[in-house]
Amino acid sequence: MMVNNGYNQYKENSVYTATPEELTLMLYNGLVKFIMQAQGAIDEKNIERANNSIIRAQDIVREFQVTLDMKYEVSKQLGSVYDYMYRRLIEANMKKDKEILEEVLGMAKDLRDTWTKAMKLARRQISSTEQIAR
Repeated sequence: MMVNNGYNQYKENSVYTATPEELTLMLYNGLVKFIMQAQGAIDEKNIERANNSIIRAQDIVREFQVTLDMKYEVSKQLGSVYDYMYRRLIEANMKKDKEILEEVLGMAKDLRDTWTKAMKLARRQISSTEQIAR
């Protein structure tokens, strides 16, 4: 039990000390995780767990939707993607449909991977700028 408490404290500290970019990555990872958990629950015929996992995935997509800054064109495009994902998750939950979940999972992984690449690119640019400033 002590190990679990330590792990939970570590996770909590990770959230509190993360940059906004890292928090976004954590959310994308959570979205992927919950969709995969829902798929496993459907395989096991555990309807309640599937429902709960899909709702958690929906909550993450909803968080992405409400935090978009609409003064940027990319936010409008992402808004459409998130809206589509959200509607598909609702449909997947109603039907307990793994194919729909697989579609949304692919989108979530693509978004996560793109975000990861953007974070690395931004870090490289910051590093280059710092070297030039010296």
